[in-house]
Amino acid sequence: MEKQRRIFIQKVGLIAAASAFTPQILMSSTGAQKKKLGVALVGLGYYSTDLLAPALQLTNNCELRGIVTGSPEKIPVWQEKYGIKDQSIYNYKNFDTIANNPDIDVVYVVLPPSMHAEYTIRAAKAGKHVWCEKPMAPSVADCEAMIKACKDNKVKLAIGYRCQHDPNIQAYMKVGKERPFGKVRMVTSAAGYFDGRTNHWKQNKKLGGGAMGDMGVYALQGARLATGEEPISVLAQASTTRPEIYHEVEETMMFHLEFPSGARASCQTSFGINMNHLQVNYEKGWLKMEPHSSYNGNNGSMSDGTIIKFSIPSQQAKQMDEDAMAIMDKTDLIVPGEEGLRDIRVVEAIYKSAAQNCVVKL
Repeated sequence: MEKQRRIFIQKVGLIAAASAFTPQILMSSTGAQKKKLGVALVGLGYYSTDLLAPALQLTNNCELRGIVTGSPEKIPVWQEKYGIKDQSIYNYKNFDTIANNPDIDVVYVVLPPSMHAEYTIRAAKAGKHVWCEKPMAPSVADCEAMIKACKDNKVKLAIGYRCQHDPNIQAYMKVGKERPFGKVRMVTSAAGYFDGRTNHWKQNKKLGGGAMGDMGVYALQGARLATGEEPISVLAQASTTRPEIYHEVEETMMFHLEFPSGARASCQTSFGINMNHLQVNYEKGWLKMEPHSSYNGNNGSMSDGTIIKFSIPSQQAKQMDEDAMAIMDKTDLIVPGEEGLRDIRVVEAIYKSAAQNCVVKL
């Protein structure tokens, strides 16, 4: 039994690693074959600049072909570094003309959450597939509008949950499905870091700030993915130790979840505390992950001695390659818009619980 468990963990990583870098072919509207999808990054902040753009250089199924920015001074830097054509550079006013650019197949929305719905919907209406960073949007209504726009315009919508493309996370999801240790009884999940900034969108309610929507979805997903279930109730409490900074949004959120099977989860997220771990207690054993949601190096162990530790060059590259592959092959996305919506339903309930100091049923 122990040998079998070790084998299935190994297979998860091998299959995931192999599938991430398999070239695929897409037929364009003119009948020409496409081996790679052209991606335009919307918003050139830290995540696009330091992570997504470099990761696109590691992909086999997609490549960086366009940018959308409101900062003209960034344009020559990006053009020199990535060779982006003049006709594939947009600002937020002329963004809709991207519809006329056959080099762009996918628009990756990397903006503050309050802007996700607008640019996802505009991209869908332009006939482009959409990858949208997490959190999907500040509200359930926004998420539903994004999903509808993409369906109406027959384009795919993926949410940038890089962790669900990570073989380490896929391994513990598999444990929850196959139940080698029986049912899940208790989950402890935490995701947070100390943010020293004072004037970022993460501290701004209007822009979709707050720890819960950002780092909190990692803690929430830890519980959801480990149990394989959706919570049926939540009890939450928000707090801050720096009210001069976090006066519009929470610095820390603690929340307890109940699942249909009877499993419970205790979760924490914060912009004031460094934490990144997951522990799942089953009927007959346990699983631990630390770190649980870092960019690289997620790993864990199980009570039977199994080690979960796979190395991949880049979560973001694997994520984008697999999402591109799903578009070209016309197969299901690993993290479609509906998955982002499921999280935001719970996030809304968490905020309601914290505001009313009561249990909220889902």
